[in-house]
Amino acid sequence: MKNNIIFFFNLVMIIGTLSNISSANEKKVGIFYDERFLLHNTGAGHPENPERLIPVINALKKNDQIISNTIWPSFNEATNDELELAHTKEYIELVNRQISQLKNNNTSYLSTGDTPISKDSNLVAKLAVGAGLEAVDQIMSEDISAAFALVRPPGHHATSSVGMGFCIYNSIAVVARYLQKKYGLKRILIVDFDVHHGNGTQDIFYEDNNVFYFSVHQHPLFPGTGRPNEIGKGEGEGYTLNVELPKESGNNEVIEAFNLQLRPAMDKFKPEFVLVSAGFDAHKGDPLGQLNYTDSGYGAVAEILQDISQKYANGKILYMLEGGYNAENVSQSVQKILSVLISKN
Repeated sequence: MKNNIIFFFNLVMIIGTLSNISSANEKKVGIFYDERFLLHNTGAGHPENPERLIPVINALKKNDQIISNTIWPSFNEATNDELELAHTKEYIELVNRQISQLKNNNTSYLSTGDTPISKDSNLVAKLAVGAGLEAVDQIMSEDISAAFALVRPPGHHATSSVGMGFCIYNSIAVVARYLQKKYGLKRILIVDFDVHHGNGTQDIFYEDNNVFYFSVHQHPLFPGTGRPNEIGKGEGEGYTLNVELPKESGNNEVIEAFNLQLRPAMDKFKPEFVLVSAGFDAHKGDPLGQLNYTDSGYGAVAEILQDISQKYANGKILYMLEGGYNAENVSQSVQKILSVLISKN
């Protein structure tokens, strides 16, 4: 009897040790958010405001499945040298100068376009880029399995030298260049499912055959780019793929675009990392779009992207928030995507 008790005790200890090792080795999904994102003041009545993000964060923190399977790392703002990976020095200096001239809580616009700014906008925009940089560092070092950066302001309309469409710095473009420079990646996929075409991202990588840019968006709509005949130029020819959807298109149309156009292209390209410009203004009921995606549609798209990332990139995938101006829609869709990331962990 005594020997049996000792044996049982040792067995329990071994199982407990193995369980602890397994738990310690299990990588979680990273959520990259900082309350300072709320400091970017766009003025009364502007759709890209702090209130679009606050309910999203509150809902995530009340979701037990998400909280128990994620970590929320800290991060710093991007440096000027890091911003110069995708932006000109002259443009960065222009942003610094024009924002530094603002006082109190006054708002204005960048001289390059329709981009609202306030005294904290430069810090916040650099912080948004920094969130993406820290996220890919942690994914590459295998500290986390995947990530979602819930940032503002958006970035995909900003070109290397022009801020426009609510965007100051093109966060996802800087992150892609960072992956190229620091980690030597040769095949990076950028997927953009915002209702608006990411003209800035396309422009930055239009002649780059190491970055494949795929966008599915409403047409006609701001900024008017993203036609199917825009396929890249020079060495980048064939590495840009645009899919236009007419207004009222919904889940079936976007899922078809991913299955019939993105999947075959990725079977040839074989990305080493997947970056996602995650805009939720194509959701039914968004005030700035006229498409009819639903939460389940975004979940289905996430499943496709997860399959591509696991097939070719060992699951390396980062989502970065772009548009989406109905907080409830954004909240539910982000939770759907995080559920996919967690389930594939």
